[in-house]
Amino acid sequence: MINLYATQIESISIHRVGNKNKNEGVFLSEEPFRLNDETTGLLKEYFFKPFREKEENYYKLTNEVDVEFNELFKIVSEVFEDPSKAHLNSKKVASLLFEQSNHPHIKSGEVYVAYLSGLLLDNKKVDAIGIFKSELKHDFIQFEEKNSNLDIVIQQGININKLDKGCLIFNVEKEEGYKVLSVDSNKYDTKYWIENFLGVEPLSDDNFKTKNYLKFCQDFAKEVVLPAEDKQQEVLFMNRAVNHFAKNDAFEESTFLNEVMENPELIPEFKHYKTEKGPKFSIEDVSTFDIANKAVSDARKKIKNVINLDTNIQIKMDFINPESAEKFVEKGWDEERQMYYYLVYFNKEQKS
Repeated sequence: MINLYATQIESISIHRVGNKNKNEGVFLSEEPFRLNDETTGLLKEYFFKPFREKEENYYKLTNEVDVEFNELFKIVSEVFEDPSKAHLNSKKVASLLFEQSNHPHIKSGEVYVAYLSGLLLDNKKVDAIGIFKSELKHDFIQFEEKNSNLDIVIQQGININKLDKGCLIFNVEKEEGYKVLSVDSNKYDTKYWIENFLGVEPLSDDNFKTKNYLKFCQDFAKEVVLPAEDKQQEVLFMNRAVNHFAKNDAFEESTFLNEVMENPELIPEFKHYKTEKGPKFSIEDVSTFDIANKAVSDARKKIKNVINLDTNIQIKMDFINPESAEKFVEKGWDEERQMYYYLVYFNKEQKS
């Protein structure tokens, strides 16, 4: 987990990268940008806000032969070894990005390369290199006094509430390709940023395993539990799964199955489904790991716990306390109406 509150921008360089396919060129600043209190505050909010809002999916720099052949790895390694060379290497970063900017959809924009200190990563202070790009320009209205009238002036600029692309490369785990976080608000050219420029792949850490195992469970609930039983049992299975993760520090698959799988006949189905679908979620060989609480919280927000009925009625199950759904909601069949029904017990209606 990261905490960016105390992060300091030690140095920052700004360049402009055009679309190589359109012969737009690249503009490299001769000197680093000189920060003041106002620009520092604005840039920190602009750069770091997306990382506070986005779930933490970590990557690592990689290469099909060896990470040493990843161009960005070479550049950031030199900066971490000697931060005084940050500006010189920022030009290499901009040039590398320009070489990958050859698809017609890729927009020109400003590239900011910052050397950062004081970041908290898993409660440890680390340095990092931030690479950010602004692409989309917006029209702004400014006003000028001309004699006795106010005149409107249209100007173009960037919206500092929305970073287009960015990454943080932390000075940890160098041998594995560093730890990397990335954000991309514009989904039309993700391959260009993630694959072509950064050259990263997901880092198989505890956060990755926790998140993907819960995604796998969600697929199993939808593809196996729902057809075998019903929607209520699908929702309850995911309730039990998420709560098992929430109350444990470590995951062990056999314990998980014995606690969460109320129908023992589904355990062999689960194991078969894992053999078949596990590679899709990169969990085929995963059966024990330390549980990442942040990934559990993120998963809880995304998992739907609503039963939608064809009579335009919704039943929302209590995700915090799944036992109440089993205790106070009963499903049955009405012979006279030839319809299923849910019987819901309660003491009083809650005020909205």
